[in-house]
Amino acid sequence: MKYSTKLSDTIHILAFIYLGQGTKLTSAKIAESIKTNPAYVRQQMSALKNAGIISNTQGQANASLTKPADQITMLDIYRAVEGDKPLLHLDIDTNPECGVGINIQLSIADFYKEIQNVAEKEMQKITLQDIVERYYEKLQEQ
Repeated sequence: MKYSTKLSDTIHILAFIYLGQGTKLTSAKIAESIKTNPAYVRQQMSALKNAGIISNTQGQANASLTKPADQITMLDIYRAVEGDKPLLHLDIDTNPECGVGINIQLSIADFYKEIQNVAEKEMQKITLQDIVERYYEKLQEQ
């Protein structure tokens, strides 16, 4: 099973933009850091632009944040790239004739909703500025 890395990749892109303010940052340069392809970076940047988190001119290496890093939350970033997708997913392909197969998924769904609510509250507290500050802490630890 492949897990989505869109959130971490997109935070990586935003950190790159923040740390590289005033320099020309191409999608190829950012993609090299993430170990992906430039088209994927452009796709994520497009989602960020549509969400109003960054501004840039197509074909130009001039992306910038539209607001201070301490006003961009992890939840904002998640919503930009994942929309309303939940963090946890149910297995909806269970045997409909089995009482356990149906009811266990419904039971799990209740707990997944609780987890989603707690996670969103925590993601709302974490800003891009917090992530960049932690980045600098990790650099100093090395």
